[in-house]
Amino acid sequence: MKKIYLLAATAITAFSLASCGINDVENYGEIASGNFPASEADADAALAGIYQNLNAVNANPQESFLYYAQLASDDDLGGGGVNDKLMQAEDLLCSYNANMTNDFYVQRYEGISRANTLIQSLQGSSVLSDEKKAQTLGEAKFLRAFYYYELSSMYGNVPLRVEPGGQDIKQGDILDVWKQILMDLRDASRDMPAKRRSDGHVDKYTAEAMLGRAWLFYSGFFCNGTTIADETSTTYNPLTSCDLPDGTTLTKQDVIGYIDDCVDNSGYSLVSDFRNLWAYTNRCTAPDYPYTNEPVMGKAHDGVTDSIVGYKAKPGIKWVEDDLNKGVDNNPESMFAIKFNKFASWSTTIGYANGYALHFGVRGGQDYSKTFPFGQGWGAGPVAPNLVNDWKATEPNDMRLKATVADVNDKDEMPDYTRGGWADFVQETDYYAKKWAPITAKNADVKGGYSCTFENVMYPGNWDVSGVENMQLGSIHDLVLIRFADVLLMQSELKEDVAGINHVRERAGLPPIGSYSLTALQNERRWELACEGIRWNDLRRWHIAAAALQKQNGQKIYYCGQEDTNTPHNGGYAARYNATAGFQKMPEDQVSIGTVVQNEGWTTAESEYQGWK
Repeated sequence: MKKIYLLAATAITAFSLASCGINDVENYGEIASGNFPASEADADAALAGIYQNLNAVNANPQESFLYYAQLASDDDLGGGGVNDKLMQAEDLLCSYNANMTNDFYVQRYEGISRANTLIQSLQGSSVLSDEKKAQTLGEAKFLRAFYYYELSSMYGNVPLRVEPGGQDIKQGDILDVWKQILMDLRDASRDMPAKRRSDGHVDKYTAEAMLGRAWLFYSGFFCNGTTIADETSTTYNPLTSCDLPDGTTLTKQDVIGYIDDCVDNSGYSLVSDFRNLWAYTNRCTAPDYPYTNEPVMGKAHDGVTDSIVGYKAKPGIKWVEDDLNKGVDNNPESMFAIKFNKFASWSTTIGYANGYALHFGVRGGQDYSKTFPFGQGWGAGPVAPNLVNDWKATEPNDMRLKATVADVNDKDEMPDYTRGGWADFVQETDYYAKKWAPITAKNADVKGGYSCTFENVMYPGNWDVSGVENMQLGSIHDLVLIRFADVLLMQSELKEDVAGINHVRERAGLPPIGSYSLTALQNERRWELACEGIRWNDLRRWHIAAAALQKQNGQKIYYCGQEDTNTPHNGGYAARYNATAGFQKMPEDQVSIGTVVQNEGWTTAESEYQGWK
């Protein structure tokens, strides 16, 4: 189950890594060119070093684009405690300090530099077979494109480097980076072997899916131009073609062809039960969770009367990552995911553990019996009440709402929950997101009767941490970044038909829709992909972000346990979005180097978050 990053942990020896200080796009991980790679093992080790960047960023998840995208969207509020100003600032599109996301900026360029070095080294290599070379090049180009996608989505106009080198590179045209992203993904989609991978590596079909995601953002977000006024305009008329750096043109129809290939030939499919995608359906937790269990009937002590003698998971409830089939990838829907393992420690890297689970856990201070099956953490991203209200009003019979959002007032969720936990919770709502949450399990062998993570029960044995019960390092379930359901919805959007939408709706037990509309597509993406970090770029590319974010104003929240309302800060959500187009503040350390200028909307007092009260 946990393969690729055990490999990645050893593969770093293939690079001579410099310590990470204040850098822009220096050439981290230079490999002696000449005779590299000398073998397939060399290429595999270098490639694993590129993948390792996924875990490196996970060590500080609060600085990442994925984390920012979740908090900035209308799915979640900021949350955390009174001192967790970074969480609240990301929700409010404000600045907390000069270098609030600098680690992410630097680390993503490390990954890009590693990719550049391997791509260049492979160009003239005759050591690998044609198929192996095409696969390895495709993976490296995919990862370079993915890292640039996150950087460009986060900061806008970032420096573009596609060759190894240590000299500073300055910003160019903001569209140049996006054209490179699209070309890399086009090349990976076109050239990688037509084989589905289930060994932790991306494949041709994953590249096709990511090409669809990047195309939809590029063609929508920039459809009016590249100024802040263009990017925040409410006019939506997507582009239909893009001239690539190699002189070719990528068209919407080309992208449709790649997405059709992914749907028709990849072998990826929807998991039969939506709930089984999420860790709360694991075999150590599901029998004890009222939402996923049912009673086992038997005879009472008198031998005559029927009575409840225990509980078991409901029929069909079985987590797709369950370890009963060891070494087999059981999730047909997961196309790209960050893998984790049991070797996270403060002396190596905490990025081997799922830090997003920790951050999005129930803010602490309560017994696990009160929050079961959801584990404790920092309380980031309380679900925005407006998401729940819109969902109930638009699709009241959608089983995905309860599968996605835990309502603390629902006795099937946390019947003994006491609001507040730690007394400093900011923007607490009645709702927690389930998808990224840490999940607990009953365990009679530990004090209190609950393990802080189900993984401690499911994967017993030595853990490289100080004690088995470690809530900060114990979550290791996958963080899925691309699901096949997303591809089906992209296909419907690109082709303007209902086939993909209705396939997804059928899995949710909902009736089909008769005809395509953009509104129907937008709603389906919102419900299916809620709380997965996808919504933010959807809002931006559809040019509906400001209006959607405004619906968070006035929502019921709790501040330090007392009822309150979500009030505008620094001018309000719409004002901050229209000032920035959703791009984050450039880290000041990068601005001081001279390779980037500060983004619009981040140089005045209105951008500085001072705290909730």
